[in-house]
Amino acid sequence: MGQDPGLRRLVLGTLLAAYPGPVPPDWAVDLVGDGLAGHTLFGTNIHDPSQVAATTAALRAGRSDVLIAIDEEGGDVTRLAHATGSPYPGNAALGAIGDTALTRRVHEAIGAELAALGITVNLAPTVDVNSADDNPVIGTRSFGADPVRVAAHAAAAVAGLQAAGVAACAKHFPGHGATVADSHYELPLVDVPVEVLRRRDLPPFAAVVAAGAQAVMTAHIRVPALTGDGPATFSRAVLVDLLRGEYGFTGAVVTDALEMKGAAVAAGGIGPAAVRALAAGADLLCIGAQVDADLVEHVVAEITTALADGRLDRARVEEAAGRAAALAAWTRAAGTVPAAPTDLGYAAARRALKVEGVLSGLDRPLVVQLHAASTIAEGRVPWGLGPHLADAEELRVVAAETAPETLRQLAGDRPIVLVGRHLHRLTGAADLVTALAAAHPVTVVEMGWPARWRPTGVRAFVTTYGASHANGRAAAELLGLTKGRAPR
Repeated sequence: MGQDPGLRRLVLGTLLAAYPGPVPPDWAVDLVGDGLAGHTLFGTNIHDPSQVAATTAALRAGRSDVLIAIDEEGGDVTRLAHATGSPYPGNAALGAIGDTALTRRVHEAIGAELAALGITVNLAPTVDVNSADDNPVIGTRSFGADPVRVAAHAAAAVAGLQAAGVAACAKHFPGHGATVADSHYELPLVDVPVEVLRRRDLPPFAAVVAAGAQAVMTAHIRVPALTGDGPATFSRAVLVDLLRGEYGFTGAVVTDALEMKGAAVAAGGIGPAAVRALAAGADLLCIGAQVDADLVEHVVAEITTALADGRLDRARVEEAAGRAAALAAWTRAAGTVPAAPTDLGYAAARRALKVEGVLSGLDRPLVVQLHAASTIAEGRVPWGLGPHLADAEELRVVAAETAPETLRQLAGDRPIVLVGRHLHRLTGAADLVTALAAAHPVTVVEMGWPARWRPTGVRAFVTTYGASHANGRAAAELLGLTKGRAPR
C-alpha cells in the first residue's frame, strides 16, 4: 500500500527544510504545495535583494502561508550580507552599549529588511548567557555574561523583530552559553544543578516568553540534571515541563538543525532525531542546510513509521503541526515598520568601542590580521579592517606560523596594528603579541569575545565586541585609518 496522503501532509507540516542554490528547485516548491511547513534560507541561497524577493515569491507560489526562515542575527552571523559582513553590530556590542532602546531599534531594522524581502521567521535572537570565555560557538552572538543584562536586551530584540512583522525565534533553550564545545560537532555537556540554570541561563528565556516571542529554539546540549544522557532537544522535561509548564510558553518550539552531530549522532541519524524531538515536545523540526528531496522523504517515512509502531502518538504530531500553522498565521497577520536610517548599525558599532590605553602615533601603520577560523554558525564572512583602510598596508598571517621578528622587519619604523578574533584562545596569538610588543609599538584590535586576557606592553587594546562590517568600519575610523578621519 502507498503512503496515506493525509498523513504525509500532516508530517510535512512539522518540517523546516532547505535546498541548494539561489533558485528554489521544483521539488522544494512542490513540497511546499504538499504541506511542508517551510524552508530555511542560508548564504548559498542568497545573491542580492531582488533575487531573495524572487525566491520568497516562488516559495509562496507553492503555498501562501509557507514559513521562510533565516539566521539573520546581525554581527558575526548574517546570511543577507554574507558576502560583505553585516551592517549591524551583533549582540555583544549591543549588550556592551547597554541601551535596550537601541537594541530594539537595531533588531526592528533587521526585521524590516527581512519583511521587505518576504522572510517571515528570524532564527534569532541568540539569548544565551555567554558565561564561558572559551565558548567556541556563542561568544559575540550573546548580549553578555550577565543574566539580567542579557534578559533585558533579549526582550528588546524580540520586541523589535516582531514589531517589524517577523517572528522571533529565541535560542538556544535552556542555554548554550556555558559550553566549551560546539554542538555542530559533538554533544556539549553542561553539568550543573538546575538551580544554577535558573540563576544563570534561564532568565533571558523567561524574558522572551514574557515579551511574546513566537518561537523558541532548542539546544543540542546535555544537562544531566534535566536531560539525562541525551540532548535537551530530546528532553520532555526541558521542552514541556520547564519551557511550557514552568515558563508558560505557548508558541512553537523549533529544533536546532537535526543534521548537527549533537542531535544526529545522539539519535542514530536525522530521521530518528526527528522522531525523538517530536516525542519530546518539539513542533517545527529544522532538518539543516544540506537537504534534498530524498532526505525530506526519509524523515517523513521515519516519522510515519514511528506513528505506526507506537513510538509517536498522532495527537502529538497534530499538536506540533498545529503550532507550526499558528506561527505561519501570525506572520501573515503581523504588521510592518518603515526601514531604519542606513547609518543605524554603524553608529551603534561606534558606540560599542572600548579603548584601554592610549591611541597615538598611528601614522601609516602596518595592519596585521591574524587568521581565525569561522564556526559553521558564522560561515565564511569577511571581517577585519581591510575593507575600510584608506592607504595603510595590510598583511594577513597565521599566528602560530609567524615570527615576531619577521613582522618587526616588515614594519620598519611604522607602528603595528594587530587585529584578531578571540585572541585569548587563538593558538600562538598570545605569545606573538607579547613578544612583538616587547620591542615594537603595537595596538591590538580584538574583534572577538572580550575575555579578561590582556597582553602586556601594548600601547592600546581596542575591543569592538564583534567582527561585522559595521564593527570593522568603526574600529578603522577610531584608529584614523579611513579617509578623512583622525585618531580620537
